[in-house]
Amino acid sequence: MGANSSSITELPENEYLKKLSGAEPISENDPFWNQLLSFSFTTPTNSADLKLLEEATISVCKSLVEKNPRTGNLGSLIKVFLSRTKELKISAECQNHLFIWQAHNALFIICCLLKVFISRMSEEELQLHFTYEDKTPGSYGTECEDLIEELLCCLIQLIVEIPLLDITYSISLEAVTTLIVFLSCQLFHKEILRESLIHKYLMRGRCLPYTSRLVKTLLYNFIRQERSPPPGTHVFQQQTDGGGLLYGIASGVATGLWAVFTLGGVGSKATPQLEQCSPLANQSLLLLLVLANLTDAPDTPNPYRQAIMSFKNTQDSSAFSSSHPHVFQINFNSLYTALCEQQKSDQATLLLYMLLHQNGNVRTYVLARTDIENLVLPILEILYHVEERNSHHVYMALIILLILTEDDGFNRSIHEVILKNITWYAERVLTEISLGSLLILVVIRTIQYNMTRTRDKYLHTNCLAALANMSAQFRSLHQYAAQRIISYTCRHLRRYVYVLDKLYFPHSHCSTLQHCFSTLSDNGEELLSLTCSHILRSYAASLFSLLSKKHNKVLEQATQSLRGSLDSNDSPLPDYAQDLNVIEEVIRMMLEIINSCLTNSLHHNPNLVYALLYKRDLFEQFRTHPSFQDIMQNIDLVISFFSSRLEHAGAELSVERVLEIIKQGAVALPKDRLRKFPELKFKYVEEEQPEEFFIPYVWSLVYNAAVALYWNPRDIQLFTMDSG
Repeated sequence: MGANSSSITELPENEYLKKLSGAEPISENDPFWNQLLSFSFTTPTNSADLKLLEEATISVCKSLVEKNPRTGNLGSLIKVFLSRTKELKISAECQNHLFIWQAHNALFIICCLLKVFISRMSEEELQLHFTYEDKTPGSYGTECEDLIEELLCCLIQLIVEIPLLDITYSISLEAVTTLIVFLSCQLFHKEILRESLIHKYLMRGRCLPYTSRLVKTLLYNFIRQERSPPPGTHVFQQQTDGGGLLYGIASGVATGLWAVFTLGGVGSKATPQLEQCSPLANQSLLLLLVLANLTDAPDTPNPYRQAIMSFKNTQDSSAFSSSHPHVFQINFNSLYTALCEQQKSDQATLLLYMLLHQNGNVRTYVLARTDIENLVLPILEILYHVEERNSHHVYMALIILLILTEDDGFNRSIHEVILKNITWYAERVLTEISLGSLLILVVIRTIQYNMTRTRDKYLHTNCLAALANMSAQFRSLHQYAAQRIISYTCRHLRRYVYVLDKLYFPHSHCSTLQHCFSTLSDNGEELLSLTCSHILRSYAASLFSLLSKKHNKVLEQATQSLRGSLDSNDSPLPDYAQDLNVIEEVIRMMLEIINSCLTNSLHHNPNLVYALLYKRDLFEQFRTHPSFQDIMQNIDLVISFFSSRLEHAGAELSVERVLEIIKQGAVALPKDRLRKFPELKFKYVEEEQPEEFFIPYVWSLVYNAAVALYWNPRDIQLFTMDSG
């Protein structure tokens, strides 16, 4: 940083910025603008330099806020930019670096000023600053011209009409960034903005006809992942001889002023993360998410959301529906590839969620892909590394799986995709496993992590719903996946008995029972000893006999008794008491998942039957439980049927022989003996007022991931900052 940092702090004293924010009106035709806009820079991207730039900009803005009502210099600067954008398309075609360079610099200054203005004043005050002119002190513009709408419309036109070339990359990026800044007023309000001036301009009037083109362009920016051109290709380079520059102005006019903006340029090395990403793709995706999550106007639905919900594949030749005014076509194959490759970022996962949930054309296309593993594997990695991800990213990944598992074709096809050497799965070496079995392993691991750490009911409910949706189509489960289904269920069965013991007998200390649970490892894989198993079975039977008399009343009395034994009435119930209902829900759902598999695809899953028989002692204890009696009937029948066949086969059977007997028995078991239950099917439904969740989430992504944008964390009101 060094000298560069100190130079940024000197910006408020710069003569050109002082004149811009001073008391003297500057006309649109003044040569001053050529001087002001003649600088070369690479926008600072590290947070420290961005913070310094922000602080320097604030002092300039304070002066401009005070003087602008009399000078109208902000409006003059914007009009200078607008006049120069009229020839941008021709300039790009003619490779006119100078024209594009100065237009970009004007937009950069506007964006810096706007960001501070929006964070410091209401929309009404902001609108006034766009209407001040340099006629007489304090006068207002009397024309119909609306400078805010004109600037917004110009930015959209710039994004959708200017070809993306090396020399236009920076101004395209700056246009996207400025639109984000215009919408950033939401950051400084705790409540969701439902009637915003900027929203009104973007959803109606002159901007509305560009809706589908803007969404399409932003999507293609994300798809193409164009890297920032190398230094020198998109910034005007001063000639060494100093001639022919800046409309005849000497080349050194602004050198001292703007040399501070060479941060990150020649002689400085970008970080590996920045080298590997596309700033324009990232910024475009963030803007797309912001636009798609704007709230509907009282009389107008969000047109950007409508466009996202209705766009079609370029190969779809069907006619556009008049009920979808903002429909367009895009290459689904390219979109699918980009979505598969970019899932490490929250924003790409959120886009995938939105498309699967809201756009039936995209959902149908994705479900028909024969390489679905390319999309599912990155989602599973997000869930597998749950402890490294924020909760919102995990939610989105999980809901994506839930939406996919609503389709029976998906549930069948994932068991036909065989994967080799899943290196990121560390619990066990998986040299060969089906995508379906891997999905089961990761989802169960996520439930287990949640139950032991975060205890988020929403998370485990959706995990179980995804497993339930798949259960009828389980095919050829990997032995480890089958084992985890059964062992995870057993872990909760044991935990359930333990909690009941604590509820009924809070002052007793059943050393044997406590020993049973203390011998369990963290992942619940260790088996209880035979002695403990018999004691536990006998103990559970007596508890369940008590429960079967008056299940809910007995539990309520036990809970009240426990609460009364605490030192203070204000003391919360222990975790194990609070967990009882959750544990019972999980057990019930896991038993239904096992039952669904046994009922619909028993002959396809010998490994699941094997794992069930291995833990039969524990399952047999729950056949009399009042909450599980119905669902235990089929499981108990399967255990009894196959146990009998194994007994007749003799003792000391090998694993291979046991599996052979199970496969033979699966054919022989009369299907009509298994009781039919309603099909397990869960459908994701967005909660009421989803904007209460999504708008703060989207803006937190903008705050953390936007390129070259910094906001003071102390100013943020929309969401809680981890650090200030």
